Amino acid sequence: MTTPRDNLLDRRRAVVELLRERSDLVVVCGLGSATWDVAAAGDHDRNFYSWGAMGGAAMMGLGLALARPEETVTVITGDGEMLMGLGALATIGVRAPGNLSIVVLDNRRFGETGMQESHTRLGTDLCGVARACGIPHVLEASSMEEVAAIRDALHRPEGCLFARIAISAAEHERVLPERDGAKIKDRVRAALGLS
Repeated sequence: MTTPRDNLLDRRRAVVELLRERSDLVVVCGLGSATWDVAAAGDHDRNFYSWGAMGGAAMMGLGLALARPEETVTVITGDGEMLMGLGALATIGVRAPGNLSIVVLDNRRFGETGMQESHTRLGTDLCGVARACGIPHVLEASSMEEVAAIRDALHRPEGCLFARIAISAAEHERVLPERDGAKIKDRVRAALGLS
């Protein structure tokens, strides 16, 4: 939960930092802002963009991590989507694949439906939920130095990771990547050597 002492980071800047020197990360994007920010950080054959799959990014990431244990999988999503798929954290905690990281960009708003306050603004602690679900590594960031530490953890996983980044609700220009789901899937499959 964001407290008054938290710095609210620029989400686009935070995502650029997360994906700096990304190497071979497979990135599953939550819909809306998370997808736009990942695309703005640089289109990549290992980006799996979501369109209209509210609440599904974490479970897609889990499925990919379990199917491809040799790959490092990172989910980047927003608080609204994570709240929509909260049960995913319980399943992720039970399976706890060491190659999976979930990063939540928390602006405490439902950005895709009108910027209403989300549950995180009203007291829900996503890091507490992740811990309670058994996810072994939980990080929070309200500074760019802490975002850099999360980036380092993505590249050197020591077990399943959940991270929350406190971001401002400021809007950015939309950078729209490919929208054809079949093309997105085929491109990621090809990048993973599956086609």
